[in-house]
Amino acid sequence: MSTHSTTARKLLIVCVCVLSLVLCCGLAWWQWERYTSVGGSFQNLGYVLQWPLFGLFPAFMFWRLYILRRKAEEQRSTTSEAESEPRRSRSTAVPVQRRSALASQARPLARNADGLGSRQHNEAGDDAEDTALAEYNAYLAELNAREQEGN
Repeated sequence: MSTHSTTARKLLIVCVCVLSLVLCCGLAWWQWERYTSVGGSFQNLGYVLQWPLFGLFPAFMFWRLYILRRKAEEQRSTTSEAESEPRRSRSTAVPVQRRSALASQARPLARNADGLGSRQHNEAGDDAEDTALAEYNAYLAELNAREQEGN
């Protein structure tokens, strides 16, 4: 994206936010006038308080999107840096084993003649996957036991 289009986009966002705030403050003033008139009610007073919040919402929305985009870029950059570095310890390999155990559970089911499903297995990686799956199941059982003790 070029600098000119980025500047134009930022200017457009600011204009939308300011226009929204001005419009909603005008509506709040209108509701205040209705509240102070003979037929005014507390509902009009509620709108007096709500309209400025509605006017500030676009600014909050753009700010929140900016923060989320910046966090995603930071996470993407740290992920790319982590992938480029070689693994130095076994402790970083444990989550990968757990992910591979979960991935092995996601294999499609093959339908038997009786219509029941069974997991399709390949002969080469079954032992490593079964070991990782057993470790992961033991970990889940330990977490469940801790939770049951707390209750």
